[in-house]
Formats: sequence, structure tokens, C-alpha cells
Amino acid sequence: MQKRRIITVDHSASIEMREYSSSNDDVPYSSVRRDDDDEVPSSPKATDKIRKVSMLPLVFLIFYEVSGGPFGVEDSVNAAGPLLALLGFVIFPFIWSIPEALITAEMGTMFPENGGYVVWVSSALGPFWGFQQGWMKWLSGVIDNALYPVLFLDYLKSGIPALGSGLPRVAAILVLTILLTYLNYRGLTIVGWVAVLMGVFSILPFAVMGLISIPQIEPSRWLVMDLGNVNWNLYLKTLFWNLNYWDSISTLAGEVENPNKTLPKALYYGVILVACSYIFPLLTGTGAIPLEREKWTDGYFSDVAKALGGAWLRWWVQAAAATSNMGMFLAEMSSDSFQLLGMAERGMLPKFFAKRSRYGTPLLGILFSASGVVLLSWLSFQEIVAAENLLYCVGMILEFIAFVRMRTKYPAASRPYKIPIGTVGSILMCVPPTLLICAVVALSSLKVAAVSFVMLLVGFIMHPFLNHMDRKRWVKFSISSDLPDLQQQTREYEETLLR
Repeated sequence: MQKRRIITVDHSASIEMREYSSSNDDVPYSSVRRDDDDEVPSSPKATDKIRKVSMLPLVFLIFYEVSGGPFGVEDSVNAAGPLLALLGFVIFPFIWSIPEALITAEMGTMFPENGGYVVWVSSALGPFWGFQQGWMKWLSGVIDNALYPVLFLDYLKSGIPALGSGLPRVAAILVLTILLTYLNYRGLTIVGWVAVLMGVFSILPFAVMGLISIPQIEPSRWLVMDLGNVNWNLYLKTLFWNLNYWDSISTLAGEVENPNKTLPKALYYGVILVACSYIFPLLTGTGAIPLEREKWTDGYFSDVAKALGGAWLRWWVQAAAATSNMGMFLAEMSSDSFQLLGMAERGMLPKFFAKRSRYGTPLLGILFSASGVVLLSWLSFQEIVAAENLLYCVGMILEFIAFVRMRTKYPAASRPYKIPIGTVGSILMCVPPTLLICAVVALSSLKVAAVSFVMLLVGFIMHPFLNHMDRKRWVKFSISSDLPDLQQQTREYEETLLR
């Protein structure tokens, strides 16, 4: 089992941000360290009693980071009809999900520590862009997490109309957020096994619904398509939202048992589980029920369940939807909060963000993420999806650039899992998802684009402001001494070639 690196902080073990915040982005962040720098030593005793996340919980954490089941895919049928919806969830994983999962497997095992994609971008492009990556991805994650209470209440309001609006809805969001935040505080291993139980419960009703629907299936219904009546904006955004965030699990790599082997396998199983959780319910719903496209909106699977199996199946699907949204909330908050902890361990945030609870969880990271969820939960489902998609797109572009640059700049760096393609193949693999990102950005509304641009500017301002805070010693920044020296590996590689 690989020991997770953790920092302990004190007044003598502090490093100023200005010392590693070089203006030369060509210098990898992970190796910008002088011999006389004060470094924060590792302290394994602090985490000896904290259990690591094993394979099965990790698979379901990935499942909930990305999917959580077919709840939310209904808009794909509303936007494009059955055939394009089904084709989208069959083809889209090859364009987006599989490349993103492969990159996460390679980079996540190259940097098996908390911080994930922030560390990738920092090492390839420098600390400034690493910080921007952390800001954009954390913000998009919190925005993403804000929609789960919305989906939760959308599914319950048909049975409990009072939750549709007003004070009861606000109170329900607050209570749900507090309860799930506390569960996240109690430990990642608990969250992982709760995710397993929630995942099984969320998937089972669709298996039952599929069996019940077999006598009523009419395959011709799957082939319905009207290219003249397609809302491409809603269609692409629904596919994109339901099949992204594979990289989120990388911010938990430091909490995983034997991440070099466990992470790639878990991502492989996760891709299969997510794809099946979308395709089979769509085959059931579109094949067994006469098509009424306008009804395919948030929560429509509960109506399909009632039509096929009765009120009992409808309640089961609604309960599964509520459970799924709780699972997605837990997984996303874990990823977001441990990302902040990882950034603090890398010296990119004040050291108090690296403080852990007695359960090994990041205290301030959880509180910050929960606060963001509450503030953003008043937005509608589609507004939330549009805003987080755009921020996520910018972050993914940085990840693709970092992936290719690490392949070319540090070919000798240790990669326990390496995608079996060369430099040209690495570039070509990133082309289809990049084109998809361009399409999503082009279809965004001016309002969403303007808000997202303002958020990007906030990140550009925050980095120099944190540098200023460090220079004035208003807060302490600490950086772990246990960082990979990629420059040394490259020098050894070059010396080998010269022999």
C-alpha cells in the first residue's frame, strides 16, 4: 500500500508563494524548489489510522462523479428524439469519456496524490496555470454539485408538491446539504461504501423496469428521428454533462489503496457501468412507451415506471433518484474538498486548507464546497448545466495540453499506467474531444459566456493576490518536500540516449 503524502505545518516550515511562482511557465511546478527552501516534511503518523479506498468503492465513486444513473438524461430525448439520444450515449463515450478516462489513468498514476489535475497542469505549464485549473475545476465542481438538490426535489415534488417552491423547498435544500456534508466529514471510506449501497439501490429499479417492459418493447420506436426538429444546444449539453468529470477522481488519488493499479482498473469498470446505466433505461423508456417528446424532461423516468409497473415502481424510481443525487453530492464534495487540500499541500493555497479532521477529511475544503452549493442552488437545472459545462471545457483544454506536453517534455518520467500510443497518437486522441468542446462553447448563450468569463477573470486576480498575501505574511503557505523531480528524470533519460 502506498503511503499518502501529507504535510505538517508550523512557523518554521513555510515557503513563500513568490519563490515558486516563476514567470517562466516552462519550468515544471513540481520541481521548482531551491536547496535552501523551507519545506514541510511528510508526517505519515497523522494518517496511519486512516483507511484507504479500495477497488469497489472507488468504482462507485467514479460512477457518482460522472453519472449516478439515468436521472437527467431525459432531455436528450426531448431535444433530439429516441434514435439520436441512443446513438449519442453509444458514440459519445468513444469521443469524450474514454479519452478522458485514459488520460486520467495515465496522469493520475503519474501523480498519485491529492490535487489531481491541478498537479498535472502545474507540472506541465507552471504554477499560474495550475492555479487557474484548480479555480476553474473547483468552481465547476461546486456548480455541478448545486444541481443535485435541484434534481432531488424535482423528482420528489410530484409526490410531495410542497417541495416544488417556496420556503419548504429552501428548507429541504439546507437540511439535505447539512446532512450530506456531515457524512462527508466522517470519512472518505464511509462515503465510498455508502456509494456502493446507493449505487446498487439506484440501478435495481431500472433492471426491474427493463424486465417488465420486454413484452411491450417495439424496436421501431427506437428509430424515430426528425433532424428538422433537433435542439442541438440542449442535446450536446445533456450528453456532455452526463458523460464528463472522469478526471474528478484524480483529486482523491492520495486516498486510494495502491493507486497505480487500482485507479486504471476502476476507471475501466466505471466506463462500462456508466454507459450501461444510460443505454438500457433509454432502450426501455423509448421502446415500451409511445413517444411524447415534450414530456421527456427532468423526472420523466418516474412516469415511465408508473406506466410500466404501477405506482410502486414509480415510488422506487423516485427513491432511487433521490438516493442517486445524494450519492453524486457526496462524491462531488469529496473530490472538490480534497482538491483544495491537495492545492494547499502543494503550497498553492494557505496552509490551513491542508488541515484534516480526526477522520482524515479536509475541514475547510468541505465547508467551502458546501457553502458554494447553498449559494448556487437557486439556479435552474439547465442554467447550472450550461454554466458548469463552459468552465469545465476551459479546464479540460488545459488538461489536454498538459497531457501532451508531459509526454513530449518528460518522456522518462515514471508512468505506472501509460496509454499505448506515441506522441502523435496522444495529439490525435485529444482532437475529437477538443472539437466537441469548441461546439459546446459555440452553442453557449451570451449570458452564460459572460458569467463564465467573469469567473475566469476572478481566477486571474486571485493568484497574484495570494502572492501578495504571502509576501506580506498575512497567511502562511507550505509546500510538501515529497515532490517528484521530473527534471532529474529527464536528465537521466537524455544521458541514457547519449551513451
